Amino acid sequence: MQGINRLLQLGLLLGLELGLEGALPPPCDSQIYCTGELLRQVQMAKLYEDDKHFVDMPLTKAPDQVLKDFDELQKSSGGNLSRDQLKTFVNEHFTDPGQEMETWIPDDWKDSPKFLQNISDTRLRAWAADLHNLWKKLGRKIKPEVSKHPDQYSLIYSAHPFIVPGGRFIEFYYWDSYWVMEGLLLSEMSKTVKGMLQNFLDMVQHFGHIPNGARVYYQQRSQPPLLTLMMDRYLEYTNDLDFLRQTERDLELNFWRSNRSVTISHHEKNYTLNRYYVPYGGPRPESYSKDEELAELLPVDARESLWTELKAGAESGWDFSSRWFMGSNYLLDTKTSQVVPVDLNAILCQAENLMSTFYFKLGNLQMSQSYLQVQTQRKEAMKALLWNETLGSWFDYNLENGQQNHAFYPSNLSPLWAGCFSDLDTVRKNIKYLEDNKILTYKHGIPTSLQISGQQWDFPNAWAPLQDLVVKGLAESASDQAREVAFQLAQKWIQTNFAVYQNNKAMYEKYDISTDSGEPGGGGEYKVQEGFGWTNGVALQFLSRYGDWLTSGSVPVLLPTSCLLLTLLLLGLLC
Repeated sequence: MQGINRLLQLGLLLGLELGLEGALPPPCDSQIYCTGELLRQVQMAKLYEDDKHFVDMPLTKAPDQVLKDFDELQKSSGGNLSRDQLKTFVNEHFTDPGQEMETWIPDDWKDSPKFLQNISDTRLRAWAADLHNLWKKLGRKIKPEVSKHPDQYSLIYSAHPFIVPGGRFIEFYYWDSYWVMEGLLLSEMSKTVKGMLQNFLDMVQHFGHIPNGARVYYQQRSQPPLLTLMMDRYLEYTNDLDFLRQTERDLELNFWRSNRSVTISHHEKNYTLNRYYVPYGGPRPESYSKDEELAELLPVDARESLWTELKAGAESGWDFSSRWFMGSNYLLDTKTSQVVPVDLNAILCQAENLMSTFYFKLGNLQMSQSYLQVQTQRKEAMKALLWNETLGSWFDYNLENGQQNHAFYPSNLSPLWAGCFSDLDTVRKNIKYLEDNKILTYKHGIPTSLQISGQQWDFPNAWAPLQDLVVKGLAESASDQAREVAFQLAQKWIQTNFAVYQNNKAMYEKYDISTDSGEPGGGGEYKVQEGFGWTNGVALQFLSRYGDWLTSGSVPVLLPTSCLLLTLLLLGLLC
């Protein structure tokens, strides 16, 4: 733990290591949705296949009355409620999830956005039109009664309609929405994007940050901080500077600076970077029984620490992955807060640069320069702690042992995607890093890792946002070779998505790239979900970027390039 800010050490000692029930506050104040005996008994009875089902159910009565009725039921039964009694109680006091929302067809949806005409392959163009149509199926609007009686719902009210991921994810999620918005802007739906941005800005005003998703039980954990990047994409499309002037721009980055930063001593110099860290107690309400059963394998005084680390893993968006395991390849050894992630710091690096640009456009040169200085300090820290010259890429930093984690993850290349490092030598080294790890030999996409852990953010799954992290970073570099590699990776991903869609007429949150043809993914805590917001957004991005070149078949297409590069690709990259 050498070099970690002493205050953070004390926080861990006083909070996490106490391991006592109640030592840390619950994820929200609700005695029904976040903590309490009713939640514990229903979730441990496993009335529903998915724990999320119960905590998404609206109440039919005021929460005080529900808790009073439950207390009386317990007393009348001597404290031993049967599964049938619990089921009856829930049926009488709750309604099914989703009834607090209604399907919403965005009013700025149009039949034929311009980008469709730039897709040469007729089958891909028709498929892109299908993806564009899916926005109408994924639109939701919250009913007014949620605003009038918020304590009867776990759903956090938002004034503006939004796009959901799909499947079990019937509310909006923070980092998913970045790639959803990218797709919506290609679909010329800037009004929908502005409404979603306003929802997020309202949450920052209310909570000081954006929760993981629009549920009270997500309230105390966030997700990768992409709000500034979302605003930039919206402004690039609309140039709506009046909207930018009206927003409170600094609050979210202040939250990450104040609550998720860690100071590390390295070669007699202190560096500050960011991590995921959620010091709130108890099992995750939406995965209560799984967290409780996992914790039973540990001594009582170690359970609270595990639950905070699982919440931090959920905050990362990578729930769960070998990235966060220490000492083994098992979920029990999750220590997310002890990792300084490359992608989190790359996102913040880009956000700081964008904030400098925003302030410059608004005429505040002092704040513009201040954010540039902050970004310069972050880049220096990333180079000192996360960059590895020998291996030619960036790597997560382990706070416990002061070492980098040299396992492959697509997030290792995220500083290229963020535009924080883009010199040709760095780009070439990252391409060699992909080659050395044989990442370019996978036929159906970039694997999430090369570790087989049974978790969904590991091999053999591939996820749309991680394809974008690599493809965009290479595509926007000055290297012809990098741009060619980016195209080939995009081609593989599009053909995988397209082939599965042709078979199943569905888009999925993740894909298994270990099979001959590519299939919906698996692993983790729940079944693979259809929809799917960010997968649709990334597919539309690739179709727009490479519309003239992508094919629906298996014949490889090469971008115009030098004869030498063609030869290299044929020999080495198109495996």
